[in-house]
Amino acid sequence: MTRVKRGYVARKRHNRILKLTAGSKRAHSRLVRPAQQQAMKTLAYSHRDRNRRKRDFRHLWIARINATVRQYDVSYSQAISLIQKSKMLLNRKMLAQIAVLDNSSFNSILTAAIYST
Repeated sequence: MTRVKRGYVARKRHNRILKLTAGSKRAHSRLVRPAQQQAMKTLAYSHRDRNRRKRDFRHLWIARINATVRQYDVSYSQAISLIQKSKMLLNRKMLAQIAVLDNSSFNSILTAAIYST
């Protein structure tokens, strides 16, 4: 049986793995086996955190809306219910942006929602 030299193929695969873990510390960015383990862990974390980011932003929007709505003596759940019943097509992201950037517009949205029901 002839000898198979895998230098080019193996080097290409190793370099691809080492490129993924370029910012890691110590052996995780220099040696292939620890780098491969680190790359798998990194990809798993990034997959998990993409979904986590959506959850975190929703929490942030709810907190901002709640803080603004409390100034008008209305609870968060009541405000969302009123806005949905008045058929306003505003999601939590838009409401949070309006609450932070333009408080008077948010006030008019809330009063319109209260008086339309």
